[in-house]
Amino acid sequence: MGGSSAAANPPGTGGRPDRSRGDIRNTNGPPRETHGRTAGKLDGGLYIVATPIGNAADVSLRALDVLKAVDVIACEDTRVTSKLLAIHGISTALLSYHDHNADRVRPRLIERLKHGESVALASDAGTPLISDPGYKLVRAAVGESIAVTAVPGPSAVLTALVLSGLPTDRFLFAGFLPPGGSARRKALAELAQVDATLVVMESAKRLASALRDMAAVLGDRPAAVAREMTKMFEEVRRDTLSVLARHYQEAGAPKGEVTIVIGPPGERAPMSADDLDRRIAEALATHSVRDAAEIVAGACGVPRRQVYARALALKGGAGKR
Repeated sequence: MGGSSAAANPPGTGGRPDRSRGDIRNTNGPPRETHGRTAGKLDGGLYIVATPIGNAADVSLRALDVLKAVDVIACEDTRVTSKLLAIHGISTALLSYHDHNADRVRPRLIERLKHGESVALASDAGTPLISDPGYKLVRAAVGESIAVTAVPGPSAVLTALVLSGLPTDRFLFAGFLPPGGSARRKALAELAQVDATLVVMESAKRLASALRDMAAVLGDRPAAVAREMTKMFEEVRRDTLSVLARHYQEAGAPKGEVTIVIGPPGERAPMSADDLDRRIAEALATHSVRDAAEIVAGACGVPRRQVYARALALKGGAGKR
């Protein structure tokens, strides 16, 4: 289908008013079925379908209708998606699509779409394309002028954000940070000056060490750790990064998926030379001069060149890098 028609008539419209989109002007003839079906068949195209992040009842009526009517569902883990389908009596064919097979499976999906089939893309939990390879499939579909639409719904990112009690007017989702060491601290240093609430995903087993790095690099900001969201044992723990780090160090790794929300940088008081030297010395204990300078500059809002020069002096000269 051509690019202009894909833009004007996304999947589910078939060029006609669609009650699933709030359009009730179709008064000629019998009413259409809702959610994109025409004469019992879903219009061809790619449907990005959000699924529950925990509570199976959070799936939308439109999502169920689409999952039932498409020709195939591309999903991360067929075992996970099949459980959701079984709950709702859906028997649509499943096709595994994830990081490890995406390059091989994506051309097959595009060919099916080009032949007019309807394909739903679903993640194991939440909205597809958030920390998964789905955006490459959408990009490929758009490149072939294939119609793409979204069936919105649950999102761990937005759920954690609204539960955190932190500012929601401007936020940045940073995905998963590097697993540890200097790579994680460098990634945090790049985020230190972002004037927005930060949302990151983290492994439960790395939670305490990640929170310690966040406190060291970003400063001791207010934060929230959300886990098991929408489930029976949902928990949102709110405090400063350092207090949260101590809690999970003492309590051990929690169960369930973890999302961390970190407040935006506040107003900083001018940093004294002694405070700057202390922060540089702490960073030099575990990092090279170059990495320590980048971390401290990002965390303290001091020009990197100034911090680098001071780090060299504290280290004992340019020959000790």
